[in-house]
Amino acid sequence: MIDANTPQSELLAKAETLTEALPYLQLYRGQTFVIKYGGHAMGDPDKARQFAADVTLLQAVGILPVVVHGGGPQIGAMLKRLGVESRFVDGLRVTDAETADIAEMVLAGSINKEIVGWIGTAGGRAVGISGKDGWLVTATKLTRTEADRNIGIERHVDLGYVGEPTHVDRTVIDTLTAAGMIPVVAPIAIGQDGWTYNINADTMAGALASALGASRLFLLTDVPGVLDKSKNLLTDLVPQDVEFLRANGTITGGMIPKVQTCVDAVQAGVDAAVILDGRIPHAMLLELFTQRGAGTLVRAG
Repeated sequence: MIDANTPQSELLAKAETLTEALPYLQLYRGQTFVIKYGGHAMGDPDKARQFAADVTLLQAVGILPVVVHGGGPQIGAMLKRLGVESRFVDGLRVTDAETADIAEMVLAGSINKEIVGWIGTAGGRAVGISGKDGWLVTATKLTRTEADRNIGIERHVDLGYVGEPTHVDRTVIDTLTAAGMIPVVAPIAIGQDGWTYNINADTMAGALASALGASRLFLLTDVPGVLDKSKNLLTDLVPQDVEFLRANGTITGGMIPKVQTCVDAVQAGVDAAVILDGRIPHAMLLELFTQRGAGTLVRAG
C-alpha cells in the first residue's frame, strides 16, 4: 500500500517500473517457469516469505510457476543431530539406506510443507509433492568415479541411493497447474527397481524444465551467477561460451554442474536458464521484468 505522504518522485518511479514491466508481463503470460529454490536463503524466514510472495506474484500475472527445492544444509543438520556421518563425492552426498530415509523425511516432509505454507501465507495455493507422486520422475542409480591416489587410476564409487532422472511424466504437474495450484516438488524419485533415490535439486529442476517445455529455468543459489576472473558478473552466455570458460578455468567447482544443467536445459528446448543469487531481494522479478537483469542467463544461441 502506498502512503499518502509518499513523495511524487517515488510514485513516478513506481509507475515507471510498472510501465517497464508491461511488455515482459505480456510476453511471459501463460508460460511455465521452473524455479529451483535452494541455498542458505531457505533458512531465513524473511527471505522465505519474500520468495513465496514473488512466486505468488508470478502466478497472479498469468505465469505457471513450478518450484523444485533443495535441502542439503537441512539434511546435513538432521544427520548431525542423529549422529550419522556424511561423506561427499563431487558435491554429492553418499547416501546409504539410513541416510536416504532421513533425506526423504526432511525433503518431502518438513522443507516441502514449509514452502507450501509460505506460499499459502502469501496468498498463493501450493501443493507439495515429490518425484514419486504420480510417477512424476523415474530415476536410475547414479554412478561416479574418483581418482585413487594410491594406485593412480580411477575407481568406481558407490553413492548409494543417489539417482538421476531418466523419465518425466508431466501429468501430475499439468493437472495441478490447470487447477490453479503451484506445484512444490521435493527432489526424491523412485526407480523401476522399486528403490527410492535422492536427486540433486538442480538436476531435478533441469529435467522438469525440459519435459515441461519451460520458458525459463531459474537456479536460485548463494552466488551472484557466473563470474569472470576479475569477479565481474557474466550476464549472457551461450553453450560455446560455457565450454570456453570451463576450459580456461573460469568456471570451476560447484558452478560446473549448475552451468551444465543450464546448458542441458536450453539444448533440450528451454528458452533460457538463469543462475541467480537467491539472497538478493526480488532477484527473479528484477531478472524478468527489468532491462537490467540480476544474474547469469544461458541461452541456446
